[in-house]
Amino acid sequence: MNIGILGTGFGAYHAGILRKLEKVNRVVLFGRNEEKLLKLKKELDIEISTSLDEVINDPGIDIIDICLPSELHKQYTLLALQAGKHVFCETPVCLTMEDAIAMKQAEAQSDKRVFVNQFIKFDPAYRYLYEALQQKKYGRLLKVSLSRETPPLWGDLGLDKITVSLMIHELDFITWTLKDADLTSLWGTVGSHTGQSLVQAAFDTPQINAQVIAASLMPSAYPFKVGYEAYFEQAKLEFHEKDDMRGGIDTALYEYSISGRQEIILDKVNPYEESLRYALNCFRDGTESILSLDHALSALNTALELKKRLTLVH
Repeated sequence: MNIGILGTGFGAYHAGILRKLEKVNRVVLFGRNEEKLLKLKKELDIEISTSLDEVINDPGIDIIDICLPSELHKQYTLLALQAGKHVFCETPVCLTMEDAIAMKQAEAQSDKRVFVNQFIKFDPAYRYLYEALQQKKYGRLLKVSLSRETPPLWGDLGLDKITVSLMIHELDFITWTLKDADLTSLWGTVGSHTGQSLVQAAFDTPQINAQVIAASLMPSAYPFKVGYEAYFEQAKLEFHEKDDMRGGIDTALYEYSISGRQEIILDKVNPYEESLRYALNCFRDGTESILSLDHALSALNTALELKKRLTLVH
């Protein structure tokens, strides 16, 4: 398959992954900085272009991989679909329901598909939790709490941004795993600096309580941290991943059961690579996909509802 990538930020990372996949023949990277493009061409052995239209309308390109700012995702998804290309889009898929509806309508009117990089579904720790739930490995899941905490690394993540731009990954997991869970409570507050906030949302099914916590007000010395605690009838799982953003990553998943504490050794896979590989297989085979636009819009709709309620209160 031949892939055109829009954007040299995270797009360069995608290009490095795609270049190594056996089913990929051409990788063409679009960017506006010619010097940066030339450097990436040499490093990654890829094609480059400073013409976005040239990449989208290249008759040899099968898929357009959109790694541009989220507010541009709708515009270039529509152009790619009109040009007869499949679309792989970074998350969040877009920032408004108006854009979401336009993307959904455009996909329905084409014979191509739009997938969204909900990579959390391929993260080994979250995959383990999902499979434990589906297989009832520890009996029923009773409660799960997921968190994502960051120091000020990513710009504005205040109450009007945090649910869509940071919390979206945990919402991807909740809406995929629990499907029809109802939002039962929501709390949020701002930090002492602009663009910093803390949010907690609770979701319930008849049998399971879920909480999602997102924080963008951690001190600069604090690592970027994700994790979960999952209470089952017969065990508890605790997972954390701490990244000091200087190359030091501490990751561990523990199972606590009647047998004692056991560390679960996770597969050493890159969830971004697995997400891209899976998407390419679904594009090629025409199979159903857990990265479908419908899956992504379910999480986005929840994130936008949280944003609406938080900004109304504050």
